[in-house]
Amino acid sequence: QVQLAESGGGSVQAGASLRLSCAASGRTSNSYAMGWFRQAPGKEREFVAAINWFGGSTNYADSVKGRFTISRDNAKKTLYLHMNSLKLEDSAVYYCAASFYGNYGTPSKADDYAYWGQGTQVTVSS
Repeated sequence: QVQLAESGGGSVQAGASLRLSCAASGRTSNSYAMGWFRQAPGKEREFVAAINWFGGSTNYADSVKGRFTISRDNAKKTLYLHMNSLKLEDSAVYYCAASFYGNYGTPSKADDYAYWGQGTQVTVSS
């Protein structure tokens, strides 16, 4: 089992930046892709970004390309999401996820992820 715990959410004004963190614990290894998803009220959970097991390849939703950066520190077992130029539509609960063991890609489908955190709220206001 892998446990994931997000932190770093909060309330900010449009245009501001935030950095989300996701700490992994339990039966962790580097053989997982990691990703961020988000869910706004009344909407389905959507893919935000993914990173492969060693951090050499990333994948982003079109809505966040050029504004968000995903990274990971395997030594610290921590995943990050740097969010710049935040928009009102970025408001959501953000979840980190770890893929099934041995996934060396950058999956964008929720079904490719086996472990999920509890989420952290990001609220962007004007």
